[in-house]
Order: sequence, then C-alpha cells, then structure tokens
Amino acid sequence: MAEAGRDPDTRAVRGFPPLADARARVLVLGSMPGVASLRAQQYYGHPRNAFWPIMGDIFGFDAAAPYAQRVEALLAHRVAVWDVLAACERQGSLDADIDAASIEVNDFAGFLAGHPQLRRLCFNGATAQTMFRRHVLPRLAAPLPFDLVRLPSTSPAHAGMRLADKRRAWQAVAVDRPGRRAQDAQG
Repeated sequence: MAEAGRDPDTRAVRGFPPLADARARVLVLGSMPGVASLRAQQYYGHPRNAFWPIMGDIFGFDAAAPYAQRVEALLAHRVAVWDVLAACERQGSLDADIDAASIEVNDFAGFLAGHPQLRRLCFNGATAQTMFRRHVLPRLAAPLPFDLVRLPSTSPAHAGMRLADKRRAWQAVAVDRPGRRAQDAQG
C-alpha cells in the first residue's frame, strides 16, 4: 500500500492503515485524515483536534504523550481507529471538498472478519456516518453484530458544540461502561 499522504501533483489523498489489534471492541471511524494529520503521519494530528484530549480524559492517559504511547493506550482499552475512506481527491482538509467520484472505501469486510470482538462502531462526525451508510453498509451482511453510533466531530472545524458536551457524548467509546447511544447509522 502506498504511504498515507497527498500526491503533490494531484489532489489525491491516501489514508492510513488502521490502528487496531485483534482485541478491539470499539472502532472509531473518521472520514479521511486532514492535511495536518497527513503531514504528521498521525490520526487526528491537527493540534486543535479534540480527539486525543477527549480520549485521554475518558481512558486516563496523557493526551500530550508521544503518539506511539497514545496509540498503545487506546489499544489497551480495546479501541481501534480507522477511516471510512482509503483514498479520495480533495482540495484542503474539509470533508465537504471530497470529490464524490473519487471515493475509494477501505476493506471493511476484511477488517471486520479479523476483529470478531467488535461491539460498536463510533463515527467521528456526520460525514463519516453518511459515507459508511452510503458506501460500506450495502456491502456488509446484515444484521450487523454491533452498534453504530454517530458522535460529534472532534475536528476544530466543528466548533458549534462545547468541548464538555463532546466529551460527554464520546463516553460511548467506553463499551464496558454505559455510554450515550447517538443516532443509529442505519436509520
């Protein structure tokens, strides 16, 4: 697979491989990494993205720790991270700028087969949920053996919700504790 990033001669963007191990019970899905994340070669690499601070609060790790330590902390709590899209064409970082004709989705059938303990898919924002529902869900066998939960975007572009409210909603990633179920992606 080509390295995640942007082809300097086109608007082509390729995402990252999943952060996951076979014990994962929750999969957090974004749409496609933004420019800052691609430059940093890290999921949620924009310094103002609330993902890592929220995860640190929920699971009790230092959100400012080196990336590898943050990833290990998530994996220890059985949380995986990936994106709906494997590749697309997009100018800049906004999901609204993704060229719909260029969308290439990740191999969810393969991923799900290799992660049988998954109990919940959490969408980081409405775009990830919509893309999954439109491009992935029709290809999967029903009924799905897990919950589909849309959570508020952690992107700095989604400033319409207070951080405390986002944190409260994101408790849904802690599957072994009661979580707030958001809008079901199938409905």
